[in-house]
Amino acid sequence: METEGVDHSVRPGRSARGGGPAERAGENAGKGAATRALILQTALASFRDRGYDQTTMRGIAQSAGVSPGNAYYYFGSKEQLVQEFYALIQDGHRLRAAEALRSRGFAERLRGVLHAGIDEMTPYHAFAGSFIRVAIAPTSTASPFSPESAAARAAAIGLFREALDGSDARPAGPLGRDLPELLWLAYLGITLYWVYDTSPGQARTRQLVDGSARMIARAVPLTRLPGLRGVADDLHTLVAHLRGRVP
Repeated sequence: METEGVDHSVRPGRSARGGGPAERAGENAGKGAATRALILQTALASFRDRGYDQTTMRGIAQSAGVSPGNAYYYFGSKEQLVQEFYALIQDGHRLRAAEALRSRGFAERLRGVLHAGIDEMTPYHAFAGSFIRVAIAPTSTASPFSPESAAARAAAIGLFREALDGSDARPAGPLGRDLPELLWLAYLGITLYWVYDTSPGQARTRQLVDGSARMIARAVPLTRLPGLRGVADDLHTLVAHLRGRVP
């Protein structure tokens, strides 16, 4: 017998308000992801407008319209927000570099990857100066060399490894294994130059990228010449020292 006013389309395990457990879990996950993204974007805006030092988790929560407890639920500290920022940059860098990686020429691939990194960082140039003062400290978790930055560092080196492996470059000896890390170190130097580059649109940094990519691409084949094989071995030893594998 039908009862007037009752919705009989609701099945067992579902409610008229929010669907079944799986559907509600999906909705909650979507809301959680949106809240996490909102907190991150609010933090980046605060870094840009107030600087890293003046940005606080409480201030981020207030600007995002969430409780401090909710902000800390998604990010345990301001430093964790920095690591999320690194991950965001790395994801964008890889997407922007995809076109350059269709080429076979090492110079074109390297140039494209370097420019893609600058393109991805460009919106954050305004606060890069205040941020670099924090990241450059040896004990800072925001340092690109810190244990906390290991995932972002590995992703960045992996992108340069992809640029090398898919190219026509053939470094001599162990340099092929070491070169991606050396390229990443060179990229850090270019990034530091970009931070303090006040030329319109950071044009001088773009010139540095073009010149560096061309010079590196020309130098790599030379390491296969008998008289220069020792240079490749010296570079390998240098990287081993940097990694702490040589006393």
